[in-house]
Amino acid sequence: MTGGLVHGTWEPRPAARWEDAFLCGNGRHGALVLGDPDDDRTVVTHHTLVRPNDDAGGRHRLLPLLADQLTDVQDRLLSGDLTAAEDFTDGRPLQWVRPFHPAFQVRLRHHEGAADLTGHRREVDFATGEATARHDGRTSRVFVSRADDVIVQHVTGRDLTLRLSLDHRLPNAPATLRVGHGAVLTPEGALLSLRVRHPGSDQAYTGVTVAAVTGGRTELAPPGARITGARSVLLLTRVLRHTGEADVVAEGRVLRDLLTTDEPAYDTLLGRHLALHRTAYERVTLDLDADPAERALSGSALLARPRSTALLERLFAAGRYHLLSSSGTLPPRLTGLWTGDWDTAWSGAFTLDANLNLQTASAATAALPEVTEALATLVQGQLPHWRDNARAVFGARGVVAPAHTDGVSGHSYHFSREYPLHLWTAGADWLLKPLVDHDETYGARDPRTAAALAEVADFYEDFLTRTGPDGRLVVVPSYSPENRPANGSWGALNAAMDLSAARHALHTAAAYHPDRADRLRALADRLPPHRVNADGALAEWAWPGLEDTYDHRHLSHLYGVWPLDEITPYDTPELAEAARRALQLRGPENGSAHGHLHHALIAARLRDGRRVADALGRVLDGDFFHDSLMSAHYPRRNVYNADAAHTLPALLIEALAQSTPDRLVLLPAPLPALPCGRLTGIRTRFGAALDLTWTPDGGTAVLRPDRTARIALWTPAGAQQLDLVAGEERVVPLPPATR
Repeated sequence: MTGGLVHGTWEPRPAARWEDAFLCGNGRHGALVLGDPDDDRTVVTHHTLVRPNDDAGGRHRLLPLLADQLTDVQDRLLSGDLTAAEDFTDGRPLQWVRPFHPAFQVRLRHHEGAADLTGHRREVDFATGEATARHDGRTSRVFVSRADDVIVQHVTGRDLTLRLSLDHRLPNAPATLRVGHGAVLTPEGALLSLRVRHPGSDQAYTGVTVAAVTGGRTELAPPGARITGARSVLLLTRVLRHTGEADVVAEGRVLRDLLTTDEPAYDTLLGRHLALHRTAYERVTLDLDADPAERALSGSALLARPRSTALLERLFAAGRYHLLSSSGTLPPRLTGLWTGDWDTAWSGAFTLDANLNLQTASAATAALPEVTEALATLVQGQLPHWRDNARAVFGARGVVAPAHTDGVSGHSYHFSREYPLHLWTAGADWLLKPLVDHDETYGARDPRTAAALAEVADFYEDFLTRTGPDGRLVVVPSYSPENRPANGSWGALNAAMDLSAARHALHTAAAYHPDRADRLRALADRLPPHRVNADGALAEWAWPGLEDTYDHRHLSHLYGVWPLDEITPYDTPELAEAARRALQLRGPENGSAHGHLHHALIAARLRDGRRVADALGRVLDGDFFHDSLMSAHYPRRNVYNADAAHTLPALLIEALAQSTPDRLVLLPAPLPALPCGRLTGIRTRFGAALDLTWTPDGGTAVLRPDRTARIALWTPAGAQQLDLVAGEERVVPLPPATR
């Protein structure tokens, strides 16, 4: 593995559960590799696989037509009726978005009985994207090509005898699925197909696998093939989602064409993949000077040492690998790109009021534009539905993002009285924030982002029409995901997140659209300021009289601290202190991983290293990570979920370096358990690459700017102005750590 075991992980036994399977992916296809020498299973997933509508679900997935009721609800809320928004509904039950599900498993059965696992080893190399299992002279290697969009598996060994099949029978697969198998012999070996059609629907998906066999004999053995005495077997697999019938022969021809090469086909395919995958993965590295003996341990052994520096190194590397591997056609779902069960928690959807935003938090700074592009693809594909949301619910132009999506529909239909998510208006700003960060980082404004920002501004121009007794605009109705005032209902007025999002969206749209700048900035200036409550904390609702509910996993009200730069210790120290108090009072509620890491990201922005360490420690001590180093939603590995895995790299970077277009903060929230290390390749929002080295005796920051800029530099020694010249490296010394 590249760089020892920092850039990979291994286990001495096969995965007993799909949650512990090693993961591969190219942002479209995913693979969960269990590494069992007897029954070599690779679960295949695809970002687009969601169940079609059933009759009842189809009705409830229509948009609520509520715009005619908006003025009445606003009047009632403004007059003091804090339950008014409960009537702003069409009475439907809560309807989840359509569930994400796995496709099938590719099975290679080598033995009828259990094998002796002595000497077994499975590993995944983050730099190459290969999951490998070795046992008794046999090797199985799997990767998912970013270049050719195909799952590649290569099995080598002596006298390989196995049965090959595509098997849809995964946990909780509906018994009503209509399944058809196909298998034909080819000059290379065999072509297998599996068609799965959803009941009562014209939607289906088909898996196609080409098997190229070297040596031995291949014969049909329904539903697949039997291979005897071979030296190697190369499998190429794709999934097609379709209506009607898929052309298996044509797809098989395309896959067989990938085998036509003068070089060994596996090496050729891997080389094309590495040109994209390795290049992206290796842009950023973190070295925490961990004990080499601990670095050599298996992942499960490291997880038993939750405060091991080697574990943190490996989780950082695994988080980058999994985030990259699950981003392509779409950004990562709640489960990334993977699931081995048809009954996936929360539909395996995209949750946009916190989870996706946390998972993609490192996209710009950790030099993963592939992740930003996947997010941009999701946004662009859903803008027509976001326009529908604005019209149907608010009677406005522009766009309103939903709180949940299956990746296909962007309509706001997932809501109920307790979760009135259709009232939430801040989502478009949060989803566009990483795209704006990307533009700042690379110094060019994406016209797609500019156009989307214009539509967000259109919405606010139409929606922000009501005023309070002080003459300021009021966001009404307003919702703070997924909390409620202690003395009110869920739909309220002037949620802090809504105020921050509206201000940020209007000012950002003004920067992208100078012809509208004066009008948009004037509208933003009419919004009320944040409120500090009687506890000295930044209030979750700026409307007078609304009381805070502190024990909650979401920290929506601190959106101005992170990911925005509205509230900072440098520009708004009094508000920053109120935000710090709000964070101090916030309880963890049900212990969700995303709550802990969201807490830590905000603490890092507030320069509170002790609180960062405490929140990170809750995750490390809480047994949130599976042996695969993918994470869980709750402690003790309960509910497979990518939030912790994908967010952890962003947190470690934020603790070490933060940037805005005109500021760089080095070591803002140093962690006592990490006295020395090296972070290389991260990007800043003023257009420079940054390498950072720190020790108790001091350190250095090396800046390589792409463009000329004057920035404010903050280090533990204080602040200074720093002039950067495009193309000229700048070395900044860091002072010794405070003892």
